[in-house]
Amino acid sequence: MRAPLSWVREHVELPAGVTGRDLAARLIAAGLEVETVEQAGADISGTLVVGEVLEFEELTGFKKPIRYCRVDVGDANGTGEPQNIICGATNFEAGDRVVVILPGGVLPGGFQIGARKTYGKMSEGMICSVTELGIGDDHSGILVLPPDAPVGADAVELLGIRDEVLDIAVTPDRSYALSIRGIAREAAIAYDVPFKDPADVELPAKNGEAYPATIGDPTACDRIVLREVRGFDPDARTPMWMQVRLHRAGMRPVSLAVDIVNYLMLELGQPLHTFDRVKLTGPIVVRRAEKGESLETLDHVKRKLDPEDILITDESGPISMAGTMGGLATEIDDRSTDIVIEAAHFDAIGTARMSRRHKLHSEASYRFERGVDRELPLYASYRAARMLAELGGAEIAPGVTHAEAPVEGVTITMPAGHPDRVAGVTYGRDTVVRRLEQVGCAVEGSGPGEGHVLMVTPPSWRPDLTDPNDLAEEVIRLEGYEDIPARAPRPSAGRGLTIQQRLRRRVGRVLAGAGYVEVLAFPFVSAKDWDDLQLPADDARRRALRLANPLSEQEPLLRTTLLPGLLRTLAHNVGRGFPDTALFELGVVFRPRPDAPERAPRLAVDRGPTAEEVASVEAALPDQPHRVAVVLSGDREPSGWWGGGRPAIWADAVQAARLVAAEVGVELTVKADRHAPWHPGRCAALYAGDALVGHAGELHPRVTKAYGLPARSCAMELELRRLGEPVEVRAPHVSTYPVATQDVALVVDSAVPAAEVEAALRDGAGELLEAIRLFDVYTGEQVGEGRKSLAYSLRFRAPDRTLTAEEASQARDAAVAVAADRTGAVLRGA
Repeated sequence: MRAPLSWVREHVELPAGVTGRDLAARLIAAGLEVETVEQAGADISGTLVVGEVLEFEELTGFKKPIRYCRVDVGDANGTGEPQNIICGATNFEAGDRVVVILPGGVLPGGFQIGARKTYGKMSEGMICSVTELGIGDDHSGILVLPPDAPVGADAVELLGIRDEVLDIAVTPDRSYALSIRGIAREAAIAYDVPFKDPADVELPAKNGEAYPATIGDPTACDRIVLREVRGFDPDARTPMWMQVRLHRAGMRPVSLAVDIVNYLMLELGQPLHTFDRVKLTGPIVVRRAEKGESLETLDHVKRKLDPEDILITDESGPISMAGTMGGLATEIDDRSTDIVIEAAHFDAIGTARMSRRHKLHSEASYRFERGVDRELPLYASYRAARMLAELGGAEIAPGVTHAEAPVEGVTITMPAGHPDRVAGVTYGRDTVVRRLEQVGCAVEGSGPGEGHVLMVTPPSWRPDLTDPNDLAEEVIRLEGYEDIPARAPRPSAGRGLTIQQRLRRRVGRVLAGAGYVEVLAFPFVSAKDWDDLQLPADDARRRALRLANPLSEQEPLLRTTLLPGLLRTLAHNVGRGFPDTALFELGVVFRPRPDAPERAPRLAVDRGPTAEEVASVEAALPDQPHRVAVVLSGDREPSGWWGGGRPAIWADAVQAARLVAAEVGVELTVKADRHAPWHPGRCAALYAGDALVGHAGELHPRVTKAYGLPARSCAMELELRRLGEPVEVRAPHVSTYPVATQDVALVVDSAVPAAEVEAALRDGAGELLEAIRLFDVYTGEQVGEGRKSLAYSLRFRAPDRTLTAEEASQARDAAVAVAADRTGAVLRGA
């Protein structure tokens, strides 16, 4: 909301020395968000006066019309002689009053004016347009003033060119601040000065009805007021003072009839609409849309209406989208003389949904969806009729149509000491009552003491005041947030982190220590992600929850796997020049339960839920297990002077899973598998005992192409809770006796996983085995086609003695024997 200070001063007696910045500071202290204070017209200097065009000469021979004008500027030039001025506009005649800036002056944007020779003539100043003066956007010609504008008068003061404009970001709960009326009321409270309500006008006697109207749906509209004016002059011009104020407030002047309703909307906060009475057919009815109806709005778009839309209709059908935009068929044009003025109070939620549904946002809908004063339609409509009569020569028709649905008033019961307890400051009953009455509340209840109960009726312009805490906030903000003392909170003793929380932190630390960078991706995905991941049609991961109100229509689903967000983040980093990237994420996924209802129950807000209601909500919630996932691309080990780097491979993803499992005290078993989105020949299933906990490996080529990733990128994902309950991990006892190392190379079929060979060696080696490591894989002629050689290093150590060579050899042979029995392995070279 842009509020010119001069406009605010009309309704509140601010001290003479108060500047826009002073007022902004007071309003900010009271809780309003004043973003900027614009010094409009501050960059204009020099002599800017009203002049009269005495005569002009049309200059020919140029590409555009040029006039050489003689302009009377009174005594402003010090001589009283007319000024000779070159002008390229043609929208004025001799005798017109115009705005002239004399040589030495400066216009907005640093445009300096001097006496110079141009088009063969000496030009002594400039005749200005509203654009050049910074008070409008009309480029069609110069500004022509009314004929009664005094020649030689100061145009800066006459037109209100210099002003201070407060730009206020109005939060949804402060709809009253979307008007000069509301801002002026806040300013009056801030300075404790009188406030003059622009809506405080004496209404005429009803004298019958105006154009007939009824309310067809009380849930859509609870009040509508119609008034009529006749004999309006369509050629009447909007006065310059109104055009300047509309421009300062961020609106474009259009025509007098439109400008008046826009002006009153900005001043009072009540949107108004005008209909050409000749174009109306039959009584007006406010109702919801019917199936199949449509309306062409003022922006020349034909809109298909929804049954929830709120409409103003006559016998021809819809003529306006209530509180949002009027229909083209009944608009005011340059021939309209008889006008019907409509002022109403529409349902805030219905208006908001309608404007969002049609992507049609207007200044009117912006106010209606935040809440408008229900008592304003009678007063705002009468002020509009008076202004159309005063400025447009219209005659106000007798009578007014006033249809309304009963609305129960709001009364809030609040202990007088409630604001004291909320703020931790003693205000006292008198202060609480005084502050509530300042914002317009009617307060009943007498008697001393903070425990006394007050009956508070909020004013009609404050629909946001609904409970005692709202009232406490009003008292606190007006008394001053800065006066609330700062006290350190006293936290109660907690139980510390849970086992699962500690586990997640350990997992994050171990992956970060291994070179992975944590990211937090949005939990929203689209159905396209399932296709990009190459998931089968019957894959359970395709069954996802759809959000009722998603942030983006392109991603309306909740994720069932962490991979889509991680892969997009990886692609983003690769695209920014970081091909060697390793990322991880810890987070929940959302897996709908097979027996869950389609919609969660909507609970009452005026009481706590029952046990049955809590159970029904929990039954509708999806399963939300914590998962950890990693993605890798490029080099896992960088190249340098020490030699070449090593690319990230599927084994790195498997190792990341082993690191996570080690934090739980679990050793994973790795088996070959086929599972999207991994490459069918380079996919590992990860088991903790007999429980499948996740998968790791190289991504399918189609997946890397769909996400724009480097070839052979890798990923891992596992579910933390399937690893079992975390156990206390203790450091192993380190023997002081020397280690005995035995190397063994085994030849097996190419299809035999190395993990099976390692497991067999581990089982066969017995308790003396301390560690086992695969250090070489060889395929070639020496081992035969379809065969591979796996070389392992086995470390043996006893806790109580030094092993002999014979003991180490026996343990190695036992390990080889078990591997030969389980996997068909033979010693290489045997």
